[in-house]
Amino acid sequence: MAARSFLDRASDAVARFSGSITFVIIHILWFGVWLVINSPSRARPFDPFPYSLLTLIVSLEAIFLSTFVLISQNRMSRLAERRAHLDLQINLLAESEMTKLLILTRAIATTLKVPGAEVDEEEREMEQATDVREVMKKVEKEEVD
Repeated sequence: MAARSFLDRASDAVARFSGSITFVIIHILWFGVWLVINSPSRARPFDPFPYSLLTLIVSLEAIFLSTFVLISQNRMSRLAERRAHLDLQINLLAESEMTKLLILTRAIATTLKVPGAEVDEEEREMEQATDVREVMKKVEKEEVD
């Protein structure tokens, strides 16, 4: 996997921090101090009620945080897609190997005349190679339904 860019690492760090309890505590303290400093009982509040400056700052913060979280989620989604593709490749390889093992086991059992080694319909189907395109069509059809 390619090394993540500085922006990817930064957006992941911001998203991770914004989802922490530390982030919540900092905001509780920040809002509390802001409200105390700008309370109506103070002589000269710099942001009197309804706290327009605080609203602007929090709105801008929300815009940037949501963007960082979306960037991080998009990257994680791409990574999950790559992992799912790798899992599919591994599963197809394992299925192919199992089919070859079934065929080999059947040949050994037949050669050694092992009792009960008769081939039934289910075993014949299992010994057939899986048509990946057919499987994908079935999966896509189920997703639509």
